[in-house]
Amino acid sequence: MPDLTSKDAGSETLPFFDTTVRVRYGETDQMGVVYYGNYYAWFEVGRVELCRQLGFEYKRMEIEDDSYIVVAESSCRYLRPAKFDDLLRVRTRVSELQRRVIGFRYEIIRDETNELIATGETRHVICDRQGRPKSLPEKYRKFFESNPEQRAAFPASIHARMK
Repeated sequence: MPDLTSKDAGSETLPFFDTTVRVRYGETDQMGVVYYGNYYAWFEVGRVELCRQLGFEYKRMEIEDDSYIVVAESSCRYLRPAKFDDLLRVRTRVSELQRRVIGFRYEIIRDETNELIATGETRHVICDRQGRPKSLPEKYRKFFESNPEQRAAFPASIHARMK
């Protein structure tokens, strides 16, 4: 498993943000267990929803600022199987923030039993649409930073969603 923790987002990290997904039949194999690749799709759902919960839409970042969060590394640890129709909570948080790199950590929890079924990490390079690395625009950096002064500037609705 790669070490994606070299530069933590700060001594006080942002909390996890939660979203839910329900396992669809087509996401399972013949044994009724979720196919391993689907966890990475749920990580993406978690990242996109984290951005939305922090106060911006990831698609706007691409359209308006030519900034894409490109996966450079990923890992997933499978602890228990997920099955058809399970309601899963995808928990996502920023784990690393550099000028051109951002990392995320994930927990996937079976909502009904509160069992941790998988954990994961991804590390991303900020790129333009031609795939050239670039700095994360400052207007987005403030959303991902973990220092208390930055969080204090978030609207009250954002604080309510932080866990």
